[in-house]
Amino acid sequence: MKESPVFKFSTSLVLAAGMLLIFIPCYFVVISAFKDNAQIIGNFFAPPKSLFFDNFSAITGRQGFFRYFYNSIWITFMGLLGGFIILPMTSYPIARMMGKSRFYRYLYYFLLMGIFVPFQVKMMPLIKLTSMLGMMNKLGLVIVYYSGSICEGVFLYVGYISSLSASIEEAAYIDGASPFQTYWRIVLPQLAPMTATIMISNGLWFWNDFTLPLLMLNTKAREWTLVLFQYNFRSKYYIDYSMVFASLFISCIPIIIFYVFMQKHIISGLSGGAVKE
Repeated sequence: MKESPVFKFSTSLVLAAGMLLIFIPCYFVVISAFKDNAQIIGNFFAPPKSLFFDNFSAITGRQGFFRYFYNSIWITFMGLLGGFIILPMTSYPIARMMGKSRFYRYLYYFLLMGIFVPFQVKMMPLIKLTSMLGMMNKLGLVIVYYSGSICEGVFLYVGYISSLSASIEEAAYIDGASPFQTYWRIVLPQLAPMTATIMISNGLWFWNDFTLPLLMLNTKAREWTLVLFQYNFRSKYYIDYSMVFASLFISCIPIIIFYVFMQKHIISGLSGGAVKE
Protein backbone atom coordinates (compact mmCIF):
# COMPACT_ATOMS: atom_id res chain seq x y z
CA MET A 1 0.00 0.00 0.00
CA LYS A 2 1.44 3.32 -1.13
CA GLU A 3 1.64 6.01 1.52
CA SER A 4 0.15 9.40 0.66
CA PRO A 5 2.32 12.55 0.70
CA VAL A 6 0.13 13.99 3.47
CA PHE A 7 0.81 10.95 5.68
CA LYS A 8 4.56 11.15 5.03
CA PHE A 9 4.62 14.88 5.78
CA SER A 10 2.61 14.51 9.02
CA THR A 11 4.85 11.62 10.13
CA SER A 12 7.99 13.66 9.46
CA LEU A 13 6.48 16.61 11.32
CA VAL A 14 5.71 14.51 14.40
CA LEU A 15 9.21 12.97 14.36
CA ALA A 16 10.80 16.41 13.98
CA ALA A 17 8.76 17.72 16.93
CA GLY A 18 9.85 14.72 19.01
CA MET A 19 13.50 15.31 18.12
CA LEU A 20 13.20 18.95 19.19
CA LEU A 21 11.65 17.96 22.51
CA ILE A 22 14.66 15.73 23.15
CA PHE A 23 17.35 17.97 21.69
CA ILE A 24 16.42 21.29 23.33
CA PRO A 25 16.86 20.18 27.00
CA CYS A 26 20.08 18.36 26.07
CA TYR A 27 21.36 21.50 24.36
CA PHE A 28 20.73 23.66 27.44
CA VAL A 29 22.40 21.15 29.76
CA VAL A 30 25.52 20.86 27.57
CA ILE A 31 26.07 24.57 26.92
CA SER A 32 25.28 25.58 30.52
CA ALA A 33 27.70 22.99 31.89
CA PHE A 34 30.56 24.88 30.22
CA LYS A 35 29.48 28.36 31.34
CA ASP A 36 29.90 30.22 34.60
CA ASN A 37 26.98 31.78 36.44
CA ALA A 38 27.55 35.20 34.86
CA GLN A 39 27.20 33.77 31.34
CA ILE A 40 24.15 31.68 32.29
CA ILE A 41 22.34 34.64 33.85
CA GLY A 42 23.45 37.03 31.10
CA ASN A 43 22.16 34.92 28.19
CA PHE A 44 20.79 31.49 29.01
CA PHE A 45 20.24 30.50 25.37
CA ALA A 46 23.63 31.50 23.94
CA PRO A 47 26.52 29.02 23.66
CA PRO A 48 29.50 29.61 25.95
CA LYS A 49 31.93 32.33 24.87
CA SER A 50 34.77 30.07 25.97
CA LEU A 51 34.75 26.61 27.51
CA PHE A 52 34.70 26.89 31.29
CA PHE A 53 36.01 23.66 32.90
CA ASP A 54 36.22 24.91 36.48
CA ASN A 55 32.70 23.63 37.14
CA PHE A 56 33.79 20.02 36.64
CA SER A 57 36.92 20.32 38.76
CA ALA A 58 34.85 21.98 41.51
CA ILE A 59 32.29 19.17 41.45
CA THR A 60 34.77 16.30 41.42
CA GLY A 61 36.72 18.06 44.15
CA ARG A 62 33.69 18.23 46.42
CA GLN A 63 33.90 15.97 49.46
CA GLY A 64 32.02 12.73 48.91
CA PHE A 65 31.43 13.13 45.16
CA PHE A 66 33.01 9.83 44.16
CA ARG A 67 31.29 8.04 47.05
CA TYR A 68 27.89 9.33 45.89
CA PHE A 69 28.74 8.40 42.31
CA TYR A 70 29.60 4.87 43.47
CA ASN A 71 26.39 4.66 45.50
CA SER A 72 24.32 5.53 42.41
CA ILE A 73 26.14 2.92 40.31
CA TRP A 74 25.80 0.26 43.03
CA ILE A 75 22.08 0.87 43.57
CA THR A 76 21.34 0.93 39.83
CA PHE A 77 23.43 -2.18 39.11
CA MET A 78 21.97 -4.23 41.96
CA GLY A 79 18.45 -3.14 41.04
CA LEU A 80 18.93 -4.16 37.42
CA LEU A 81 20.63 -7.44 38.37
CA GLY A 82 17.77 -8.42 40.65
CA GLY A 83 15.23 -7.48 38.01
CA PHE A 84 17.06 -9.52 35.38
CA ILE A 85 16.93 -12.59 37.65
CA ILE A 86 13.47 -12.22 39.18
CA LEU A 87 11.21 -10.68 36.51
CA PRO A 88 11.59 -13.15 33.59
CA MET A 89 11.75 -16.14 35.96
CA THR A 90 8.45 -15.02 37.54
CA SER A 91 6.79 -14.17 34.25
CA TYR A 92 7.59 -17.38 32.36
CA PRO A 93 5.44 -19.81 34.41
CA ILE A 94 2.65 -17.22 34.61
CA ALA A 95 2.60 -16.80 30.82
CA ARG A 96 2.64 -20.54 30.09
CA MET A 97 0.32 -21.68 32.90
CA MET A 98 -2.12 -18.79 33.17
CA GLY A 99 -4.60 -20.43 30.82
CA LYS A 100 -4.45 -23.76 32.69
CA SER A 101 -4.03 -22.83 36.35
CA ARG A 102 -6.32 -20.58 38.36
CA PHE A 103 -3.48 -19.82 40.78
CA TYR A 104 -1.24 -18.32 38.08
CA ARG A 105 -4.18 -16.43 36.56
CA TYR A 106 -5.11 -14.84 39.90
CA LEU A 107 -1.44 -14.12 40.63
CA TYR A 108 -1.17 -12.28 37.31
CA TYR A 109 -4.31 -10.23 38.03
CA PHE A 110 -3.03 -9.43 41.52
CA LEU A 111 0.27 -8.13 40.12
CA LEU A 112 -1.59 -6.30 37.38
CA MET A 113 -3.60 -4.32 39.94
CA GLY A 114 -0.34 -2.99 41.39
CA ILE A 115 0.23 -0.94 38.23
CA PHE A 116 -2.84 1.18 38.97
CA VAL A 117 -1.83 2.11 42.54
CA PRO A 118 -0.19 5.58 42.51
CA PHE A 119 3.07 5.98 44.39
CA GLN A 120 1.57 8.79 46.47
CA VAL A 121 -0.97 6.33 47.90
CA LYS A 122 1.58 3.77 49.05
CA MET A 123 4.43 6.17 49.90
CA MET A 124 3.71 6.65 53.61
CA PRO A 125 2.91 2.98 54.41
CA LEU A 126 5.98 1.92 52.41
CA ILE A 127 8.36 4.23 54.28
CA LYS A 128 6.83 3.30 57.64
CA LEU A 129 7.26 -0.42 56.86
CA THR A 130 10.86 -0.05 55.69
CA SER A 131 11.65 2.00 58.80
CA MET A 132 10.16 -0.69 61.07
CA LEU A 133 12.21 -3.39 59.30
CA GLY A 134 15.46 -1.40 59.51
CA MET A 135 15.68 -1.05 55.73
CA MET A 136 16.39 2.68 55.52
CA ASN A 137 19.66 2.09 53.67
CA LYS A 138 21.01 1.28 50.21
CA LEU A 139 20.06 -2.38 50.35
CA GLY A 140 16.56 -1.51 51.52
CA LEU A 141 16.24 0.97 48.66
CA VAL A 142 17.22 -1.75 46.16
CA ILE A 143 14.58 -4.09 47.61
CA VAL A 144 11.96 -1.34 47.32
CA TYR A 145 12.97 -0.89 43.68
CA TYR A 146 12.46 -4.64 43.16
CA SER A 147 8.94 -4.46 44.55
CA GLY A 148 8.18 -1.28 42.60
CA SER A 149 9.23 -2.70 39.24
CA ILE A 150 7.81 -6.22 39.48
CA CYS A 151 4.19 -5.37 38.54
CA GLU A 152 4.94 -3.53 35.32
CA GLY A 153 7.84 -5.85 34.48
CA VAL A 154 5.72 -9.01 34.82
CA PHE A 155 2.95 -7.40 32.77
CA LEU A 156 5.34 -6.64 29.89
CA TYR A 157 7.14 -9.98 30.07
CA VAL A 158 3.93 -12.04 30.17
CA GLY A 159 2.58 -10.28 27.11
CA TYR A 160 5.84 -10.82 25.24
CA ILE A 161 6.25 -14.48 26.25
CA SER A 162 2.64 -15.21 25.28
CA SER A 163 3.42 -14.03 21.74
CA LEU A 164 6.31 -16.52 21.39
CA SER A 165 5.76 -19.96 19.96
CA ALA A 166 5.99 -22.82 22.47
CA SER A 167 7.04 -25.38 19.84
CA ILE A 168 10.78 -25.08 20.58
CA GLU A 169 10.14 -25.47 24.30
CA GLU A 170 8.06 -28.58 23.68
CA ALA A 171 10.84 -30.00 21.51
CA ALA A 172 13.35 -29.33 24.28
CA TYR A 173 11.15 -31.18 26.80
CA ILE A 174 10.89 -34.13 24.41
CA ASP A 175 14.70 -34.20 24.13
CA GLY A 176 14.95 -34.49 27.91
CA ALA A 177 15.63 -30.89 28.96
CA SER A 178 14.49 -29.87 32.42
CA PRO A 179 12.20 -26.85 32.92
CA PHE A 180 15.16 -24.73 34.10
CA GLN A 181 17.34 -25.79 31.14
CA THR A 182 14.50 -24.93 28.76
CA TYR A 183 14.04 -21.56 30.41
CA TRP A 184 17.75 -20.71 30.51
CA ARG A 185 18.77 -21.93 27.05
CA ILE A 186 15.60 -21.50 25.00
CA VAL A 187 13.28 -18.92 26.54
CA LEU A 188 15.63 -16.37 28.10
CA PRO A 189 17.62 -15.66 24.87
CA GLN A 190 14.34 -14.95 23.07
CA LEU A 191 13.46 -12.36 25.72
CA ALA A 192 16.47 -10.17 24.92
CA PRO A 193 14.44 -7.34 23.29
CA MET A 194 12.00 -7.09 26.19
CA THR A 195 14.78 -7.52 28.76
CA ALA A 196 16.72 -4.65 27.21
CA THR A 197 13.60 -2.46 27.10
CA ILE A 198 12.73 -3.09 30.75
CA MET A 199 16.34 -2.64 31.88
CA ILE A 200 16.56 0.70 30.09
CA SER A 201 13.31 1.89 31.67
CA ASN A 202 14.27 0.69 35.15
CA GLY A 203 17.85 1.93 34.78
CA LEU A 204 16.64 5.44 34.02
CA TRP A 205 14.31 5.27 37.01
CA PHE A 206 16.91 3.94 39.47
CA TRP A 207 19.62 6.35 38.35
CA ASN A 208 17.49 9.51 38.22
CA ASP A 209 15.10 8.82 41.09
CA PHE A 210 14.97 11.54 43.72
CA THR A 211 11.94 10.82 45.91
CA LEU A 212 12.80 7.37 47.29
CA PRO A 213 16.48 8.16 48.02
CA LEU A 214 15.38 11.38 49.72
CA LEU A 215 12.90 9.52 51.92
CA MET A 216 15.12 6.53 52.72
CA LEU A 217 18.69 7.87 52.66
CA ASN A 218 18.36 11.49 53.71
CA THR A 219 19.60 10.88 57.26
CA LYS A 220 22.58 8.79 56.06
CA ALA A 221 24.85 11.17 54.14
CA ARG A 222 27.40 8.46 53.29
CA GLU A 223 24.74 6.54 51.36
CA TRP A 224 23.43 9.47 49.31
CA THR A 225 23.06 9.08 45.58
CA LEU A 226 24.34 11.52 42.99
CA VAL A 227 20.86 13.06 42.68
CA LEU A 228 20.81 13.96 46.38
CA PHE A 229 24.31 15.39 46.01
CA GLN A 230 23.08 17.65 43.19
CA TYR A 231 20.21 18.88 45.36
CA ASN A 232 22.74 20.59 47.65
CA PHE A 233 23.60 23.13 44.95
CA ARG A 234 20.44 25.05 45.81
CA SER A 235 19.52 26.89 48.97
CA LYS A 236 16.57 28.93 50.09
CA TYR A 237 17.66 32.08 48.25
CA TYR A 238 20.30 30.95 45.75
CA ILE A 239 20.88 28.28 43.10
CA ASP A 240 24.35 27.62 41.70
CA TYR A 241 23.25 27.02 38.12
CA SER A 242 26.71 26.34 36.70
CA MET A 243 27.30 23.56 39.25
CA VAL A 244 23.81 22.16 38.73
CA PHE A 245 24.21 21.85 34.97
CA ALA A 246 27.75 20.54 35.22
CA SER A 247 26.64 17.83 37.64
CA LEU A 248 23.73 16.98 35.34
CA PHE A 249 26.16 16.66 32.45
CA ILE A 250 28.38 14.29 34.43
CA SER A 251 25.45 12.19 35.66
CA CYS A 252 24.04 11.84 32.13
CA ILE A 253 27.17 10.20 30.72
CA PRO A 254 26.88 6.77 32.45
CA ILE A 255 23.18 6.37 31.66
CA ILE A 256 23.71 7.36 28.01
CA ILE A 257 26.48 4.76 27.70
CA PHE A 258 24.17 2.19 29.29
CA TYR A 259 21.35 3.11 26.89
CA VAL A 260 23.58 2.79 23.81
CA PHE A 261 24.85 -0.59 25.01
CA MET A 262 21.36 -1.96 25.70
CA GLN A 263 20.00 -0.61 22.41
CA LYS A 264 22.32 -3.00 20.56
CA HIS A 265 20.79 -5.88 22.50
CA ILE A 266 17.30 -4.79 21.46
CA ILE A 267 18.29 -4.94 17.78
CA SER A 268 20.21 -8.23 18.07
CA GLY A 269 17.40 -9.76 20.11
CA LEU A 270 14.78 -8.84 17.58
CA SER A 271 16.77 -10.44 14.76
CA GLY A 272 18.20 -13.41 16.67
CA GLY A 273 15.20 -14.31 18.79
CA ALA A 274 12.74 -14.76 15.95
CA VAL A 275 11.04 -18.14 15.71
CA LYS A 276 10.34 -19.54 12.30
CA GLU A 277 7.47 -22.00 12.09
